[in-house]
Amino acid sequence: MRILIASGNAKKRRELEELLAPEDIEVVGPAEVGDLPEVDEDQPTFLGNARKKAIAAATATGCLALADDSGLEVDHLGGAPGVRSARYAGEHGDDGANNKKLLEELGGVTESDRTARFVCALVLARPDGSSAVELVGTARGRILTAPRGDGDFGYDPLFEFAEEGFDQTGRSFAELSGSEKAAVSHRGRALRMLLGRLGETTTTGR
Repeated sequence: MRILIASGNAKKRRELEELLAPEDIEVVGPAEVGDLPEVDEDQPTFLGNARKKAIAAATATGCLALADDSGLEVDHLGGAPGVRSARYAGEHGDDGANNKKLLEELGGVTESDRTARFVCALVLARPDGSSAVELVGTARGRILTAPRGDGDFGYDPLFEFAEEGFDQTGRSFAELSGSEKAAVSHRGRALRMLLGRLGETTTTGR
């Protein structure tokens, strides 16, 4: 099976590729199939944005296309930053500014009220414009008062994984190795669900 990772985010694409690598799947990126169409991520949900991006990439290239939309939902902020996670502070992808704004928004909030979750919606679309698989993975935790760790990207230094029964509990995503994070992350969980459902597509693209 050949799957196009429909993402212009190099770090996110690398994470998806690493998680798919052990499977019998040929993974290609945008550079190998030509430029992908620009997609306005204007949907109100992660799943809606992932669907829009996957279908656009699949119909433009003739490949099975996998797109994700992911972000952070903080309970005290009513689910913000949500679908605006990458542009929370304005400019898209400015991790430092986004983290700074999040800490400011949660200034003075107690530990018990800093609960949050990472969400990853994945959609695998066929070249005919239909969705083959749609699913959502989550990881629960809390927002720290200061960053910890120097790994990965986005809000990872501020997100302490807090689900019981895991060795990773009590550490930020930025303190975990790639394999440790993949075992419990929203994206890792979504991809494992996807691998169990690949039989639901009846085409392998070109």
